[in-house]
Amino acid sequence: MMIASDSAGAQRGSNDDKTRLLADKVLSGAGPKTGLARLLPFLGPAFIASIAYVDPGNFATNIEGGAKFGYTLLWVIVASNLMAMLIQSLSAKLGIATGRNLAELCRDHFPAPVVWGMWLIMELVAIATDLAEFIGAAVGFNLLFGFSLWTSGLITAVVTFLILALQARGFRPLEAVITALLGVIALCYLIETYLDKPDWAKVAYHAVVPGFSGPQSVLLATGILGATVMPHVIFLHSSLTQSRIMATGAKQKRQLFYYQLIDVTIAMGIAGFVNAAMLLMAAATFHQQGFSHVASIEEAYRTLEPLLGRAAGWVFAISLLAAGLASTTVGTMAGQVIMQGFLQRHIPVWLRRLITILPSLVVIYIGLDPTRTLVISQVVLSFGLPFAVIPLVIFTRRTDLMGDLVNWRITTLAAAVIAGLIIALNFYLIYQTVWGS
Repeated sequence: MMIASDSAGAQRGSNDDKTRLLADKVLSGAGPKTGLARLLPFLGPAFIASIAYVDPGNFATNIEGGAKFGYTLLWVIVASNLMAMLIQSLSAKLGIATGRNLAELCRDHFPAPVVWGMWLIMELVAIATDLAEFIGAAVGFNLLFGFSLWTSGLITAVVTFLILALQARGFRPLEAVITALLGVIALCYLIETYLDKPDWAKVAYHAVVPGFSGPQSVLLATGILGATVMPHVIFLHSSLTQSRIMATGAKQKRQLFYYQLIDVTIAMGIAGFVNAAMLLMAAATFHQQGFSHVASIEEAYRTLEPLLGRAAGWVFAISLLAAGLASTTVGTMAGQVIMQGFLQRHIPVWLRRLITILPSLVVIYIGLDPTRTLVISQVVLSFGLPFAVIPLVIFTRRTDLMGDLVNWRITTLAAAVIAGLIIALNFYLIYQTVWGS
Protein backbone atom coordinates (compact mmCIF):
# COMPACT_ATOMS: atom_id res chain seq x y z
CA MET A 1 0.00 0.00 0.00
CA MET A 2 1.34 3.44 -0.87
CA ILE A 3 2.20 5.62 2.09
CA ALA A 4 1.81 9.01 0.45
CA SER A 5 -0.39 10.51 -2.19
CA ASP A 6 2.30 12.35 -4.13
CA SER A 7 4.54 10.51 -6.61
CA ALA A 8 7.69 10.83 -4.49
CA GLY A 9 5.87 9.48 -1.46
CA ALA A 10 4.41 6.66 -3.52
CA GLN A 11 7.84 5.71 -4.80
CA ARG A 12 9.24 5.86 -1.28
CA GLY A 13 6.49 3.57 -0.08
CA SER A 14 7.02 1.18 -2.99
CA ASN A 15 10.79 0.85 -2.56
CA ASP A 16 10.97 0.71 1.21
CA ASP A 17 7.80 -1.28 1.80
CA LYS A 18 8.84 -3.99 -0.66
CA THR A 19 12.18 -4.32 1.09
CA ARG A 20 10.58 -4.49 4.53
CA LEU A 21 7.91 -6.96 3.36
CA LEU A 22 10.50 -9.35 1.93
CA ALA A 23 12.65 -8.99 5.07
CA ASP A 24 9.62 -9.77 7.27
CA LYS A 25 8.95 -12.91 5.23
CA VAL A 26 12.56 -14.06 5.61
CA LEU A 27 12.57 -13.44 9.37
CA SER A 28 9.25 -15.25 9.79
CA GLY A 29 10.43 -18.24 7.76
CA ALA A 30 8.07 -17.64 4.83
CA GLY A 31 10.54 -16.02 2.43
CA PRO A 32 13.13 -17.48 0.05
CA LYS A 33 15.15 -20.23 1.74
CA THR A 34 18.47 -19.68 -0.03
CA GLY A 35 20.21 -17.41 -2.47
CA LEU A 36 20.61 -13.71 -3.03
CA ALA A 37 16.88 -13.03 -2.81
CA ARG A 38 16.95 -14.06 0.85
CA LEU A 39 19.92 -11.82 1.63
CA LEU A 40 19.18 -8.78 -0.55
CA PRO A 41 16.66 -6.92 1.67
CA PHE A 42 19.20 -6.83 4.52
CA LEU A 43 22.08 -5.43 2.49
CA GLY A 44 22.66 -1.68 2.53
CA PRO A 45 23.51 -0.08 5.89
CA ALA A 46 27.09 -1.38 6.02
CA PHE A 47 27.68 -0.32 2.41
CA ILE A 48 26.85 3.24 3.39
CA ALA A 49 29.09 3.05 6.47
CA SER A 50 31.96 1.43 4.54
CA ILE A 51 32.33 4.49 2.33
CA ALA A 52 34.07 6.26 5.23
CA TYR A 53 36.87 3.69 4.96
CA VAL A 54 37.67 4.53 1.34
CA ASP A 55 37.39 8.31 1.54
CA PRO A 56 40.06 10.62 0.05
CA GLY A 57 41.98 10.64 3.35
CA ASN A 58 42.70 6.95 2.83
CA PHE A 59 44.04 7.63 -0.65
CA ALA A 60 46.86 9.85 0.61
CA THR A 61 47.87 7.56 3.49
CA ASN A 62 47.81 4.29 1.55
CA ILE A 63 49.61 5.74 -1.46
CA GLU A 64 52.36 7.19 0.72
CA GLY A 65 52.72 3.85 2.53
CA GLY A 66 53.09 1.87 -0.69
CA ALA A 67 55.38 4.40 -2.37
CA LYS A 68 57.82 4.61 0.54
CA PHE A 69 57.80 1.07 1.89
CA GLY A 70 56.46 -1.16 -0.87
CA TYR A 71 54.31 -4.04 0.39
CA THR A 72 55.69 -3.90 3.95
CA LEU A 73 52.66 -2.25 5.56
CA LEU A 74 49.99 -4.33 3.83
CA TRP A 75 49.40 -6.26 7.06
CA VAL A 76 48.41 -3.00 8.77
CA ILE A 77 45.56 -2.55 6.30
CA VAL A 78 44.42 -6.16 6.85
CA ALA A 79 44.47 -5.73 10.65
CA SER A 80 42.74 -2.35 10.40
CA ASN A 81 39.94 -3.81 8.33
CA LEU A 82 39.31 -6.63 10.80
CA MET A 83 39.11 -4.10 13.63
CA ALA A 84 36.70 -1.95 11.63
CA MET A 85 34.46 -4.96 10.99
CA LEU A 86 34.10 -5.58 14.72
CA ILE A 87 33.39 -1.95 15.60
CA GLN A 88 30.82 -1.50 12.82
CA SER A 89 29.09 -4.78 13.68
CA LEU A 90 28.69 -3.55 17.27
CA SER A 91 27.19 -0.31 15.99
CA ALA A 92 24.74 -2.19 13.78
CA LYS A 93 23.82 -4.49 16.68
CA LEU A 94 23.17 -1.53 18.99
CA GLY A 95 20.54 -0.13 16.65
CA ILE A 96 18.84 -3.52 16.23
CA ALA A 97 18.78 -4.42 19.93
CA THR A 98 17.70 -1.07 21.37
CA GLY A 99 15.80 0.62 18.56
CA ARG A 100 17.93 3.67 19.42
CA ASN A 101 21.05 5.06 17.82
CA LEU A 102 24.29 5.78 19.65
CA ALA A 103 23.70 9.53 19.94
CA GLU A 104 20.22 9.00 21.40
CA LEU A 105 21.56 6.54 23.98
CA CYS A 106 24.27 9.00 24.97
CA ARG A 107 21.58 11.65 25.50
CA ASP A 108 19.50 9.22 27.57
CA HIS A 109 22.28 7.99 29.84
CA PHE A 110 24.86 10.77 30.21
CA PRO A 111 24.58 14.09 32.12
CA ALA A 112 23.44 17.10 30.10
CA PRO A 113 26.84 18.91 30.14
CA VAL A 114 28.51 15.75 28.79
CA VAL A 115 25.87 15.43 26.08
CA TRP A 116 26.34 19.03 24.97
CA GLY A 117 30.11 18.61 24.96
CA MET A 118 29.91 15.40 22.94
CA TRP A 119 27.54 17.03 20.46
CA LEU A 120 29.91 19.96 19.94
CA ILE A 121 32.90 17.67 19.43
CA MET A 122 31.04 15.43 17.01
CA GLU A 123 29.79 18.44 15.03
CA LEU A 124 33.42 19.53 14.63
CA VAL A 125 34.23 15.97 13.56
CA ALA A 126 31.42 16.09 10.98
CA ILE A 127 32.77 19.35 9.55
CA ALA A 128 36.33 17.99 9.47
CA THR A 129 35.09 14.83 7.78
CA ASP A 130 33.30 16.80 5.13
CA LEU A 131 36.37 18.97 4.63
CA ALA A 132 38.50 15.98 3.61
CA GLU A 133 35.82 14.30 1.55
CA PHE A 134 34.53 17.40 -0.23
CA ILE A 135 38.02 18.52 -1.19
CA GLY A 136 38.80 15.00 -2.41
CA ALA A 137 35.80 15.08 -4.74
CA ALA A 138 36.78 18.55 -5.96
CA VAL A 139 40.31 17.32 -6.71
CA GLY A 140 38.74 14.42 -8.63
CA PHE A 141 36.78 16.82 -10.87
CA ASN A 142 39.93 18.93 -11.26
CA LEU A 143 42.08 15.97 -12.35
CA LEU A 144 39.47 14.50 -14.68
CA PHE A 145 38.20 17.59 -16.47
CA GLY A 146 40.79 20.28 -15.78
CA PHE A 147 38.35 22.60 -14.04
CA SER A 148 39.79 24.99 -11.48
CA LEU A 149 39.58 23.72 -7.91
CA TRP A 150 37.02 26.43 -7.12
CA THR A 151 34.76 25.43 -10.03
CA SER A 152 35.22 21.78 -9.09
CA GLY A 153 34.12 22.60 -5.54
CA LEU A 154 30.92 24.24 -6.76
CA ILE A 155 30.15 21.24 -9.00
CA THR A 156 30.77 18.91 -6.05
CA ALA A 157 28.29 20.90 -3.97
CA VAL A 158 25.58 20.63 -6.62
CA VAL A 159 26.10 16.88 -7.20
CA THR A 160 26.01 16.04 -3.48
CA PHE A 161 22.81 18.09 -3.09
CA LEU A 162 21.26 15.93 -5.81
CA ILE A 163 22.40 12.68 -4.18
CA LEU A 164 21.10 13.75 -0.78
CA ALA A 165 17.75 14.62 -2.35
CA LEU A 166 17.24 10.87 -2.76
CA GLN A 167 16.57 10.67 0.98
CA ALA A 168 13.09 12.02 0.24
CA ARG A 169 12.42 8.81 -1.71
CA GLY A 170 13.31 6.48 1.17
CA PHE A 171 16.36 4.51 2.23
CA ARG A 172 16.60 2.13 -0.74
CA PRO A 173 17.42 4.58 -3.57
CA LEU A 174 20.15 6.25 -1.52
CA GLU A 175 21.60 2.87 -0.54
CA ALA A 176 21.61 1.90 -4.22
CA VAL A 177 23.50 5.03 -5.29
CA ILE A 178 26.09 4.78 -2.51
CA THR A 179 26.58 1.07 -3.22
CA ALA A 180 26.99 1.84 -6.92
CA LEU A 181 29.67 4.43 -6.12
CA LEU A 182 31.46 1.89 -3.91
CA GLY A 183 31.25 -0.53 -6.84
CA VAL A 184 32.84 2.07 -9.14
CA ILE A 185 35.71 2.56 -6.68
CA ALA A 186 36.25 -1.20 -6.38
CA LEU A 187 36.11 -1.68 -10.15
CA CYS A 188 38.63 1.11 -10.68
CA TYR A 189 41.08 -0.51 -8.31
CA LEU A 190 40.48 -3.92 -9.85
CA ILE A 191 41.60 -2.36 -13.13
CA GLU A 192 44.55 -0.63 -11.44
CA THR A 193 45.62 -3.95 -9.88
CA TYR A 194 45.53 -5.58 -13.30
CA LEU A 195 47.56 -2.76 -14.85
CA ASP A 196 50.24 -2.50 -12.18
CA LYS A 197 50.83 -6.28 -11.87
CA PRO A 198 51.89 -6.57 -8.21
CA ASP A 199 54.23 -9.26 -6.92
CA TRP A 200 51.66 -11.72 -5.56
CA ALA A 201 54.18 -13.69 -3.54
CA LYS A 202 55.14 -10.53 -1.63
CA VAL A 203 51.47 -9.59 -1.32
CA ALA A 204 50.64 -12.94 0.31
CA TYR A 205 53.59 -12.67 2.69
CA HIS A 206 53.16 -9.09 3.83
CA ALA A 207 49.37 -9.44 4.19
CA VAL A 208 49.84 -11.76 7.18
CA VAL A 209 53.40 -11.19 8.45
CA PRO A 210 53.87 -7.98 10.49
CA GLY A 211 56.98 -5.97 9.76
CA PHE A 212 58.45 -2.48 9.56
CA SER A 213 61.18 -0.73 7.64
CA GLY A 214 62.61 1.87 10.01
CA PRO A 215 61.06 4.43 12.38
CA GLN A 216 59.22 6.33 9.64
CA SER A 217 57.32 3.20 8.63
CA VAL A 218 56.18 2.80 12.24
CA LEU A 219 54.76 6.32 12.19
CA LEU A 220 53.02 5.73 8.87
CA ALA A 221 51.61 2.43 10.12
CA THR A 222 50.27 4.35 13.10
CA GLY A 223 48.57 6.74 10.71
CA ILE A 224 46.96 3.90 8.75
CA LEU A 225 45.83 1.95 11.81
CA GLY A 226 45.03 4.92 14.05
CA ALA A 227 42.71 6.49 11.48
CA THR A 228 40.89 3.24 10.78
CA VAL A 229 37.59 3.83 12.57
CA MET A 230 35.74 6.98 11.62
CA PRO A 231 33.70 8.28 14.58
CA HIS A 232 30.87 9.74 12.52
CA VAL A 233 29.93 6.41 10.88
CA ILE A 234 29.78 4.66 14.25
CA PHE A 235 26.90 7.00 15.09
CA LEU A 236 25.45 6.69 11.60
CA HIS A 237 25.50 2.89 11.36
CA SER A 238 23.46 2.47 14.56
CA SER A 239 20.91 4.87 13.10
CA LEU A 240 20.71 3.01 9.80
CA THR A 241 19.76 -0.25 11.53
CA GLN A 242 17.51 1.04 14.33
CA SER A 243 14.29 1.13 12.33
CA ARG A 244 15.15 0.01 8.80
CA ILE A 245 13.81 -3.52 9.42
CA MET A 246 11.67 -4.01 12.53
CA ALA A 247 12.30 -7.37 14.21
CA THR A 248 9.87 -8.64 16.85
CA GLY A 249 11.18 -10.84 19.61
CA ALA A 250 14.63 -12.07 20.54
CA LYS A 251 14.80 -14.75 17.83
CA GLN A 252 14.08 -12.34 14.99
CA LYS A 253 16.55 -9.81 16.36
CA ARG A 254 19.25 -12.49 16.41
CA GLN A 255 18.38 -13.40 12.83
CA LEU A 256 18.45 -9.77 11.77
CA PHE A 257 21.84 -9.27 13.41
CA TYR A 258 23.12 -12.38 11.59
CA TYR A 259 22.19 -10.80 8.25
CA GLN A 260 23.74 -7.50 9.29
CA LEU A 261 26.96 -9.36 10.04
CA ILE A 262 26.91 -10.59 6.45
CA ASP A 263 26.25 -7.03 5.29
CA VAL A 264 29.25 -5.79 7.31
CA THR A 265 31.49 -8.60 6.09
CA ILE A 266 30.74 -7.98 2.41
CA ALA A 267 30.82 -4.19 2.53
CA MET A 268 33.89 -3.90 4.75
CA GLY A 269 35.55 -6.65 2.72
CA ILE A 270 35.17 -4.52 -0.40
CA ALA A 271 36.49 -1.47 1.46
CA GLY A 272 39.44 -3.53 2.68
CA PHE A 273 40.20 -4.66 -0.88
CA VAL A 274 40.15 -1.05 -2.09
CA ASN A 275 42.54 0.09 0.63
CA ALA A 276 44.87 -2.82 -0.03
CA ALA A 277 44.72 -2.15 -3.78
CA MET A 278 45.72 1.48 -3.20
CA LEU A 279 48.85 0.35 -1.40
CA LEU A 280 49.56 -2.37 -3.99
CA MET A 281 49.28 0.15 -6.81
CA ALA A 282 51.74 2.50 -5.10
CA ALA A 283 54.11 -0.35 -4.22
CA ALA A 284 54.10 -1.94 -7.68
CA THR A 285 54.51 1.34 -9.55
CA PHE A 286 56.00 4.16 -7.49
CA HIS A 287 58.16 2.14 -5.07
CA GLN A 288 59.36 -0.31 -7.68
CA GLN A 289 60.23 2.49 -10.13
CA GLY A 290 62.04 4.53 -7.48
CA PHE A 291 59.33 7.18 -6.98
CA SER A 292 59.26 6.82 -3.19
CA HIS A 293 58.69 10.57 -2.73
CA VAL A 294 55.08 10.35 -3.99
CA ALA A 295 52.94 11.38 -1.03
CA SER A 296 50.06 13.44 -2.42
CA ILE A 297 47.03 12.61 -4.51
CA GLU A 298 48.05 15.02 -7.28
CA GLU A 299 51.57 13.56 -7.45
CA ALA A 300 50.15 10.06 -7.67
CA TYR A 301 47.92 11.04 -10.59
CA ARG A 302 50.72 12.80 -12.49
CA THR A 303 53.19 9.96 -11.91
CA LEU A 304 50.79 7.16 -12.87
CA GLU A 305 50.36 8.32 -16.46
CA PRO A 306 54.00 7.99 -17.59
CA LEU A 307 54.38 4.70 -15.68
CA LEU A 308 51.16 2.87 -16.63
CA GLY A 309 49.60 5.00 -19.36
CA ARG A 310 46.87 7.62 -19.54
CA ALA A 311 44.11 5.09 -18.81
CA ALA A 312 45.59 4.40 -15.37
CA GLY A 313 45.49 8.09 -14.48
CA TRP A 314 41.86 8.38 -15.56
CA VAL A 315 40.85 5.30 -13.61
CA PHE A 316 42.59 6.69 -10.51
CA ALA A 317 40.84 10.06 -10.85
CA ILE A 318 37.42 8.42 -11.36
CA SER A 319 37.89 6.35 -8.19
CA LEU A 320 38.86 9.49 -6.24
CA LEU A 321 35.82 11.36 -7.54
CA ALA A 322 33.45 8.52 -6.67
CA ALA A 323 35.00 8.20 -3.19
CA GLY A 324 34.71 11.93 -2.56
CA LEU A 325 31.10 12.23 -3.70
CA ALA A 326 29.95 9.18 -1.77
CA SER A 327 31.80 9.98 1.44
CA THR A 328 30.77 13.63 1.60
CA THR A 329 27.15 12.52 1.20
CA VAL A 330 27.54 9.99 4.01
CA GLY A 331 29.21 12.63 6.17
CA THR A 332 26.17 14.90 5.83
CA MET A 333 23.87 12.02 6.77
CA ALA A 334 25.98 11.37 9.87
CA GLY A 335 25.74 15.04 10.83
CA GLN A 336 21.95 14.85 10.73
CA VAL A 337 21.96 11.79 13.02
CA ILE A 338 24.35 13.46 15.47
CA MET A 339 22.25 16.61 15.84
CA GLN A 340 18.96 14.74 16.08
CA GLY A 341 20.31 12.22 18.55
CA PHE A 342 22.11 14.54 20.95
CA LEU A 343 19.81 17.55 20.81
CA GLN A 344 16.49 16.24 19.45
CA ARG A 345 16.77 18.94 16.84
CA HIS A 346 16.46 18.52 13.10
CA ILE A 347 17.37 20.94 10.33
CA PRO A 348 16.68 20.47 6.59
CA VAL A 349 19.34 18.43 4.83
CA TRP A 350 20.03 21.24 2.35
CA LEU A 351 20.83 23.62 5.23
CA ARG A 352 23.19 21.14 6.88
CA ARG A 353 24.83 20.50 3.52
CA LEU A 354 25.31 24.24 3.05
CA ILE A 355 26.77 24.72 6.55
CA THR A 356 29.27 21.84 6.22
CA ILE A 357 30.50 22.77 2.74
CA LEU A 358 31.25 26.40 3.58
CA PRO A 359 34.59 25.63 5.33
CA SER A 360 35.59 23.47 2.35
CA LEU A 361 34.80 26.22 -0.14
CA VAL A 362 36.75 28.72 2.00
CA VAL A 363 39.79 26.38 2.04
CA ILE A 364 39.60 26.01 -1.74
CA TYR A 365 39.07 29.74 -2.32
CA ILE A 366 42.09 30.86 -0.29
CA GLY A 367 44.27 28.22 -1.97
CA LEU A 368 45.36 25.97 0.90
CA ASP A 369 47.18 22.77 -0.08
CA PRO A 370 44.55 19.99 -0.46
CA THR A 371 46.72 17.14 0.81
CA ARG A 372 47.86 19.10 3.87
CA THR A 373 44.23 19.98 4.56
CA LEU A 374 43.36 16.27 4.44
CA VAL A 375 46.03 15.53 7.04
CA ILE A 376 44.80 18.25 9.40
CA SER A 377 41.21 17.03 9.08
CA GLN A 378 42.35 13.54 10.11
CA VAL A 379 43.76 15.01 13.34
CA VAL A 380 40.33 16.46 14.20
CA LEU A 381 38.74 13.09 13.44
CA SER A 382 41.24 11.39 15.72
CA PHE A 383 40.34 13.69 18.60
CA GLY A 384 36.66 12.77 18.29
CA LEU A 385 37.19 9.01 18.17
CA PRO A 386 37.04 8.22 21.94
CA PHE A 387 33.62 9.91 22.16
CA ALA A 388 32.21 7.31 19.77
CA VAL A 389 34.10 4.10 20.51
CA ILE A 390 33.99 4.17 24.33
CA PRO A 391 30.19 4.69 24.62
CA LEU A 392 29.67 1.99 21.97
CA VAL A 393 31.59 -0.59 24.00
CA ILE A 394 29.87 0.50 27.25
CA PHE A 395 26.35 0.24 25.86
CA THR A 396 26.77 -3.03 23.94
CA ARG A 397 27.97 -4.82 27.09
CA ARG A 398 24.82 -3.87 29.08
CA THR A 399 22.23 -6.65 29.29
CA ASP A 400 19.48 -4.20 30.31
CA LEU A 401 19.90 -2.41 26.97
CA MET A 402 20.92 -5.21 24.63
CA GLY A 403 18.90 -8.18 25.88
CA ASP A 404 19.89 -11.38 24.09
CA LEU A 405 22.22 -9.42 21.80
CA VAL A 406 24.47 -8.31 24.64
CA ASN A 407 28.17 -8.78 23.91
CA TRP A 408 29.86 -12.00 24.87
CA ARG A 409 32.64 -11.30 27.34
CA ILE A 410 35.27 -12.14 24.74
CA THR A 411 33.61 -9.69 22.33
CA THR A 412 33.67 -6.90 24.91
CA LEU A 413 37.29 -7.67 25.75
CA ALA A 414 38.31 -7.66 22.08
CA ALA A 415 36.38 -4.44 21.44
CA ALA A 416 37.91 -2.76 24.50
CA VAL A 417 41.44 -3.75 23.45
CA ILE A 418 40.85 -2.56 19.90
CA ALA A 419 39.26 0.68 21.12
CA GLY A 420 42.18 1.32 23.47
CA LEU A 421 44.71 0.60 20.74
CA ILE A 422 43.02 2.78 18.15
CA ILE A 423 42.57 5.65 20.60
CA ALA A 424 46.21 5.45 21.75
CA LEU A 425 47.45 5.43 18.17
CA ASN A 426 45.21 8.33 17.24
CA PHE A 427 46.59 10.46 20.06
CA TYR A 428 50.11 9.44 19.10
CA LEU A 429 49.29 10.53 15.55
CA ILE A 430 47.99 13.86 16.84
CA TYR A 431 51.19 14.36 18.84
CA GLN A 432 53.43 13.58 15.88
CA THR A 433 51.42 15.78 13.53
CA VAL A 434 51.31 18.79 15.84
CA TRP A 435 54.60 18.57 17.76
CA GLY A 436 56.68 15.92 15.99
CA SER A 437 59.63 16.85 13.85
